[in-house]
Amino acid sequence: MAEEEPGMEQPKQTPRRVFINSVDSYASKYIAKFLSECLVGGAVDQEEEYDGRVAANSGEKAFHLVGTASDNSGDRPYVLEQYSQLSRDALLSKLMQCDVVIYTITQDVEQVEEALWAVSALNKEMSQFCEPKTFILVSTVMTWACSKPIDPDDLELPFIDEIFWRRRAHPNFKAHIELEKRVVKLGKTNRTLFKTYVVASGLQYGMGEQILHYFFKTSWLGQEPEISVFGDGNNIIPTIHINDLASVIHNVIEHKPQPYYLLAVDYSNDTMGEIVKAIASVLGPGKIKEKPFEEAFLTQELSVMETDSLMVNLRMKGIYLKEQLFINWSCESGLVNNIELVAEEYRNTRGLLPIRLCVLGPPAVGKSTVSKHISQHYKLHHITLKKTIADTMSQLENPVQNADPDAGDKESAAEALELLNSLKDSMEQNGGLIEDQLLVKVVKDRLMSNQCRNQGFVLDGFPKTYEQAKELFCDEDFDQDDGTSPISSHSKRIMPEFVLCLDASDSFLKDRVMNLPEKLVQEHNYEHEHFLQRLARYRDNSLEDEIVVNYFDEMDLTPINLEITSSSEADCLLLMQKIFETVGEPRNYGPSSLEVEQEERRRTEERMERENQERAEEERKEAEEARHRAQLWREWTEGLKEVRRQEDQLLEEQSVPMRNYLMEHVMPTLTQGLLTCCTAQPQDPVDFLAEYLLKNNPFNY
Repeated sequence: MAEEEPGMEQPKQTPRRVFINSVDSYASKYIAKFLSECLVGGAVDQEEEYDGRVAANSGEKAFHLVGTASDNSGDRPYVLEQYSQLSRDALLSKLMQCDVVIYTITQDVEQVEEALWAVSALNKEMSQFCEPKTFILVSTVMTWACSKPIDPDDLELPFIDEIFWRRRAHPNFKAHIELEKRVVKLGKTNRTLFKTYVVASGLQYGMGEQILHYFFKTSWLGQEPEISVFGDGNNIIPTIHINDLASVIHNVIEHKPQPYYLLAVDYSNDTMGEIVKAIASVLGPGKIKEKPFEEAFLTQELSVMETDSLMVNLRMKGIYLKEQLFINWSCESGLVNNIELVAEEYRNTRGLLPIRLCVLGPPAVGKSTVSKHISQHYKLHHITLKKTIADTMSQLENPVQNADPDAGDKESAAEALELLNSLKDSMEQNGGLIEDQLLVKVVKDRLMSNQCRNQGFVLDGFPKTYEQAKELFCDEDFDQDDGTSPISSHSKRIMPEFVLCLDASDSFLKDRVMNLPEKLVQEHNYEHEHFLQRLARYRDNSLEDEIVVNYFDEMDLTPINLEITSSSEADCLLLMQKIFETVGEPRNYGPSSLEVEQEERRRTEERMERENQERAEEERKEAEEARHRAQLWREWTEGLKEVRRQEDQLLEEQSVPMRNYLMEHVMPTLTQGLLTCCTAQPQDPVDFLAEYLLKNNPFNY
């Protein structure tokens, strides 16, 4: 390359506009994040030269990222523009404004249809391009899943991208391979104006995880004694770290390699069993168990597409990645060899950071009650000496009794037996207590367990002395002779973030113990004389020069002093609220989609039950009111009948004289008049009868 003349200014490079679909999905999100952090002149390789000038970091962004998202509500600073629910015409207009178009189809079958439309539409509009464009399809190695071995006599011979034309897709990925063929074909039309690439990605891992998230989460939660492997676990899984995949995409954009089909896989040949075993070892119980692969389809956290991918068995090697690209690998040797790094990424990305607390104070001040509330609220492990010792001895007895010499367990069983005997001997010699050295070891081993390292812990009432604290939290491999700060000497993995020092007056503590139920007194060994001795010993130790609180002060960890003055429920709630505000929000998993669904179902059932009860109560009240109204109606009706009967009786009694008068004086004359009228048959019977009655009125004087 000719040397540049002194003072010659380099032309300013305009950031290229890059489109990527589904920027809120796992693969697209981290590819977009990676590209958004690339700088103009930030060389893919240290000796790289492009655009006619030596790579020099200018501090300007190399790419402006735009893309589609399921909605625009999320905060995505790595994307300059995001589009939601665009019509095809509007989306094509956005694509035409971009220099590079990236479509990932590794997570959702629906992505395939849009990617096919996009590459076809761009190919038709080639004549309208202002500048050349690049289309990159991020596909999946599942389009190789049913490929026949290259050499039936050598099954360890890997598939390479040079023979991509021999690939055979999994039955559920037929649409993916057809799209790959379409992209390759359209890219041959005019590679000067429109270059197309297919990047067949291995199963992606890293950061918060996606396809392997089920195994990471199950291990992290620590609720299963063994982590499930679906199938026999001997199938080889082609994988790639998501940042390494993004680096491949970056290289393709910058270098525009001649091959248009690339395998993006790392250089591992890890089996499914090895991968799950590594995850379980660094995050979980360290043990795995085989399950029929059909059970994977019953796991709600795994989609059908993900389940199919976990069953793949392919030995692959990306030749072009090594020969034509310059990948700055994060995990070149695969997930298993980099499991510590990947696990740390997983914790940090998902905010699954442990909360570590130590609760101290005099006997009966309420340490266990406070510790239980904290543990339940933050889903932490409640560490008490009594339970820790019991669990440790139980765990030590198991390998001693079930050791298999042929399986190489003889040495570990011997170590377990030695520690178990030491604990038993110490308890016999010290009246049921354990000497400090063994006690600290037991507690330290518990705090160093994966469960405590994952979720965190609440250490209840321990350490009790400065020496115990120093021995428990010190870093055994640290050499203090270099004059560094004392804080460097403790183990950061188990050092508490918060130290709560509860205290109360002696009179309050004595009254509280006196009012405790007998069962709790026996459980905590709070008999009157013994409690007073423990309280006096605690107060005497607090007056020494070196106390446990001093140790935390030396570690720049200021204890939080909380005075207990009341045992009322309201005051306890205020105390816990203050602690929660100090510690902050939980840092563990929220409820899963299944748990959310179950909780919603539970609330719905409770609401329906409450509504049914209210409806039944309302119906009961209405029925009661109806019965009351009917009773009142019956009483009123019967009363009315009685009144009418009495009125009729009175009327009857009052009508007797009139009836007698009529029968005696009126009816005979009227009867005779009617008979006479019938005999005479006058033209007007009424006038005849009236005249007759007037003439024959017995009272006519």
